[in-house]
Amino acid sequence: MGVSVPKGMFTRGVARTALFVLALCAGVVAAPTAASAAYYNTYSTVATLGNANGCYSAQGFGVGSTYTYSVKVNGDNTKAVIYRTNMSDGTTTLMTNGDNGSSYTTALGHANDVALHSNAGNYYMFVVTMEAGSASLVKLKYVGATYYKVGSYTIAYGGAGKAMSGMKITGKDASNIYFLFKSGRTFYRGSLPLNATSGTINTTYGFYVNIEDALVNGSTVSNITSYVTQGIGYHNNTLYYPLTYNNVSIVLVYRNVSTASGTIYADSGLSFRITSSAYSDLFEIEGLGVANGDKLWFNTNRRANPDDTTSDGVHYFNDYSAV
Repeated sequence: MGVSVPKGMFTRGVARTALFVLALCAGVVAAPTAASAAYYNTYSTVATLGNANGCYSAQGFGVGSTYTYSVKVNGDNTKAVIYRTNMSDGTTTLMTNGDNGSSYTTALGHANDVALHSNAGNYYMFVVTMEAGSASLVKLKYVGATYYKVGSYTIAYGGAGKAMSGMKITGKDASNIYFLFKSGRTFYRGSLPLNATSGTINTTYGFYVNIEDALVNGSTVSNITSYVTQGIGYHNNTLYYPLTYNNVSIVLVYRNVSTASGTIYADSGLSFRITSSAYSDLFEIEGLGVANGDKLWFNTNRRANPDDTTSDGVHYFNDYSAV
């Protein structure tokens, strides 16, 4: 037995159903997804770095307003050289050791990270050596392209000397400079009197970075615990944390680190990755820095093959502007 439907009811029902489905689909399209987060995977090379005095391995990296500073070391960490690169045109200068007139220094160990500092019209760079003891942090004063060793310090944690692999300056006041140090995935805080040339920096535990749950272009990285980490970048209370596995380097971003404690998690809305086919043996981001509140710069160990020692460089990520 058929059911009588008033004239026009069926077509009106279909129309209402169609509008509902259309609205639902529109909602699905508009919903944000992890994959739509900001992701940067291209870069520009501004300069390649030489191998003066047998120093073929890029390590620490510092970024100023006009120049970047890259430290390279030799195979047994007994010599280090510093290259100054003009960010505007890539002109690179091998800096001079003003203490003896040579173009290298024996004071920087592995020189794994660099932090720049200015005070009373003078310019300095601090270098972590990855050694424990009285030379775990070294201070250089630089004038133009010449540097002089002016300080050496012990970094300590829990009353014992501590070798650190990363370091940046997070602030200063009339009396002290404030540092963020790194060993592996653990971060420490410490301070140093503004004009001290020696002494001990007694650090306190800061926080630990979670990497397993970090999203890179919307997805976790399955073998991320096999990646190695080097120096760090810091800008406006934000930590840039590089990790490398063979020819892949990623950068994770952690916010509000000045007050962070316990385990902290990466920003799911911002990530960086370079997968290099040209440098298939190694593409290793060593350190990072933000110049003039804008570009995110970095230096690299790059190898097209195991015997390549001529490809280390200074670069920045395309299209990214720091906040």
